[in-house]
Amino acid sequence: MIREGFWLTDDQFARLSPLLPSDTRGKPRVDDRRVISGIVHVLKSGGRWVDAPPQHGPRKTLYNRFVRRAAKGVWVEIFHALAAAGGPPAQVLIDSS
Repeated sequence: MIREGFWLTDDQFARLSPLLPSDTRGKPRVDDRRVISGIVHVLKSGGRWVDAPPQHGPRKTLYNRFVRRAAKGVWVEIFHALAAAGGPPAQVLIDSS
């Protein structure tokens, strides 16, 4: 697999995986790490969903997973849990205006 784009590290995904919903029905989900890495890549780059690297899986899967979890508030819960667990950030951005 070509490692183009953004990929979560083992440690990052280990912290994130317990926060993901596990009560899904229907077809089994594809690799969460691959899909979430694709979602983060698209959001970080500010690009379009169609421009996501093919290594992250089908673009429609990335978009649908992002939208469905946003509607359920999953991303907000993940953000709050990770922000509460972390220490000081490695980088701080300061606006000088």
